[in-house]
Amino acid sequence: VQLQACGGGLVQAGGYLRLSCAVSGRTFSNYAMGWFRQAPGKEREFVAAFSLSAGGTYYADSVKGRFTISRDNAKNTVYLQMSSLKPEDTAVYYCAARYQGSVYVTRSYDYWGQGTQVTVSS
Repeated sequence: VQLQACGGGLVQAGGYLRLSCAVSGRTFSNYAMGWFRQAPGKEREFVAAFSLSAGGTYYADSVKGRFTISRDNAKNTVYLQMSSLKPEDTAVYYCAARYQGSVYVTRSYDYWGQGTQVTVSS
């Protein structure tokens, strides 16, 4: 499975961005997709993800109400719509795919994209 993330950039606080992650190589619908982020000097942290079944979604408390994860199965793509961005949202954002396991932990995810930089200026 190959994941290709894009859509990052530089934005002012209060602005918005939409990240995309294109998935190839395996049946997209077999995997639950998620987004993580990693700021300089910090561990990679959970941002948002789909559940393994029924299309439920999960969000980190820090992004709840501001970020929305969505997917287009026809395009094999998952999105992260980010609004009301804050400087503390600055990080490299990674998309990932998992077949099983906890939605919140990185070790549950089998495949990772290369990351896309999001920088929010104050």
